[in-house]
Amino acid sequence: MKTEMLNGLKRTHMCTEVSVKNLNEEVTLMGWVQTRRDMGGIIFIDLRDRTGLVQIVFNNSISSELLEKAEKLRSEYVIAIKGIVEKRSDETINPNMKTGEIEVIVNELRILSKSEALPFQIEDGIPTNELVRLKNRCLDLRRNEMKEKLITRYKITKIARDYYDENGFLEIETPILTKSTPEGARDYLVPSRVVPGTFFALPQSPQLFKQMLMVSGYDRYIQIAKCFRDEDLRADRQPEFTQIDLEMSFVDEEDVMTLNEGFLKRVFKEILNVDIPTPFIRMPYKEAMDRFGSDKPDIRFGMELVDLSDIVKDCDFKVFSDAVARGGSVRAINAKGCGDKFSRREIDALGEFAKIYRAKGLAWISLENGEIKSAITKFLKQEEIDSILKAMDAESGDLILFAADVNDIVYDVLGNLRLEVARKLDLLNKDDYKFLWVTEFPQFEYSEEEQRLVAKHHPFTMPMNEDIPLLDTNPASVRAKAYDVVLNGVEIGGGSLRIYNSELQEKMFNLLGIDSETAHERFGFLLNAFKYGVPPHGGMAYGLDRLVMLITKTDNIKDVIAFPKLQNSSCPLTDAPSVVDYKQLRDLRIKSTAEEKK
Repeated sequence: MKTEMLNGLKRTHMCTEVSVKNLNEEVTLMGWVQTRRDMGGIIFIDLRDRTGLVQIVFNNSISSELLEKAEKLRSEYVIAIKGIVEKRSDETINPNMKTGEIEVIVNELRILSKSEALPFQIEDGIPTNELVRLKNRCLDLRRNEMKEKLITRYKITKIARDYYDENGFLEIETPILTKSTPEGARDYLVPSRVVPGTFFALPQSPQLFKQMLMVSGYDRYIQIAKCFRDEDLRADRQPEFTQIDLEMSFVDEEDVMTLNEGFLKRVFKEILNVDIPTPFIRMPYKEAMDRFGSDKPDIRFGMELVDLSDIVKDCDFKVFSDAVARGGSVRAINAKGCGDKFSRREIDALGEFAKIYRAKGLAWISLENGEIKSAITKFLKQEEIDSILKAMDAESGDLILFAADVNDIVYDVLGNLRLEVARKLDLLNKDDYKFLWVTEFPQFEYSEEEQRLVAKHHPFTMPMNEDIPLLDTNPASVRAKAYDVVLNGVEIGGGSLRIYNSELQEKMFNLLGIDSETAHERFGFLLNAFKYGVPPHGGMAYGLDRLVMLITKTDNIKDVIAFPKLQNSSCPLTDAPSVVDYKQLRDLRIKSTAEEKK
């Protein structure tokens, strides 16, 4: 069977554009064979293109030659057909198809391309290994559920461009080949052929360039920006990702947050027809950590942390009292109604889960039918037990889970435990959208690895006005004018107001252990621009991939990226990264040490 050419044949309609409005018209359609049903003398085929399916019919009474040709069609053959649109009989109408009221009676068929046997079927919900899907991504992307995710991604991007355009933003591209500024994740490096021994870096974000655009007087900038970070991957992280990146001049935090609430409100209305209430909750970082054990709290359910340190600081249970004595804390969550729902084996499993987050164990109290079950109550006085139960608002049937350690570990353990319990209780409703802004982040955090203060966000973040004097006396307590927007426990965007005062910026560099020479070596182009009049400015960036993940209700970021990477940053479709030709290395004056290490 030979394949054929179009030879001037022109498509008149996409598959789902054909409707009862086209009855008795001749149409020309093109696409892939989804399914073929041979009824003996009549062959029904579901023809698929990007828009969906339409049923086409080959009838022996019209052309036996055409029917014989149609018998050779198989799944994923690419065909072009001409035919007459007819209405289906009432009993054959398919309400599950957009085109279910009509069918096209074919009078001409051209087979444009054949398909080999498929490694998996082009159907939604297939139980196919992810590696097989990614290796055959062009087939995977033909599936409707994948197509809908990418279309949603496109729509969100278009809404972003339209919304910010309406609010006075200019879309401006920034460089992909730029200077390495090693402060944060590892850079991807690109060797220069022209200047041997030197390297470009792929941008981790357009941060410095968008600030320079503010210095240049462009006032409001937006970009759908490709970013690159050489870091360990997980379900919601890729080495190359996309940001909706923006910056504004002459604004405060409230200006940035209010404008961006409007953007998210429009996205959810136009994509999901969901009305998002605004303004969002504003929650300081410290409150988020104290209540939820997380700087990206999921507020769809309660189970908030309660500080019990004052109650147990002098108790005989040394795990508790020692933690408080060392400057840590004892906190707990109340898994309401789980005392008689979770077996001892399930509670032990929660203990193993807590160890993932550095817990040394998991203390608990279960209340069942008025009886207290616990291994720790024998170390506690009755008044201490009563105070704990009162503080936890405990009732019969509840399960109280404790963590005792330094605060960072306590937050990490209980913050993740509350999510794990919520998953087990099916409390995480994906149709319940709870937004909030987390504000007043710490300006610095201490790096045990580097034995110094590092920027919580980046070195250009403006401190809170009232905390600037603390830079000289207690920098660890300084709060930043930074803000993250969180949806259902996922950070979907974040930003800050920026430092625009040269003296303050120099002080910030000094606190971060970056001397003047190093600062100018890394950031000299920005610092030079700052000599010539800098407007107050701030901005933020959304993780487009994460936003699409949440809206399409998938847990895997690879589902919303056309050609994603695996966890080791490799591409199964193209086999990248790969060994390159010796001549390419020679031109770049690079010698590979990979062979030497074997």
